[in-house]
Amino acid sequence: MKKLKLILVALLSLLLLASCGGKKSSGEVTVDPSALAKQLAEETVTSDTLSEISTDIMASTYFVDTAKIEASSAYMSTGASACEAAVIKCSDTDYVSEVSDLLKQRVSNQKDLYSSYNAGETTKLENAIIKTSGKYVVLCVCDDTAKAEEILKKAGF
Repeated sequence: MKKLKLILVALLSLLLLASCGGKKSSGEVTVDPSALAKQLAEETVTSDTLSEISTDIMASTYFVDTAKIEASSAYMSTGASACEAAVIKCSDTDYVSEVSDLLKQRVSNQKDLYSSYNAGETTKLENAIIKTSGKYVVLCVCDDTAKAEEILKKAGF
């Protein structure tokens, strides 16, 4: 009987240790949009300084419905570069696809705009990162896409 109890305790201990392995087993991402957007803006953009924009400007830039957004943060260039970083947490997963499409449209519009006066920036737009996970949508147009991918991978995207 003692041997059986010892085996059960050992198995339970192993299960508890296995469940403490970092990422949630469901794969659900939980991030602070402000912190992630700031990290992307600061660590992946070297050609320009990005500034955080207000929710109103974000809504009018990306055409998102703020009533369907739980939390968000976005950083943009003053126009000198095409760089920008946005992290949006939707109120529910039903809106994620629409936000992703709106961000893809934003990148397309920016490509058209920059190709007419600063064609060097179009490469950044062609390499734009748009990722979704759970209720989150991320856009990153930057100088260092490898670093952005690394940051997003660590965040669970």
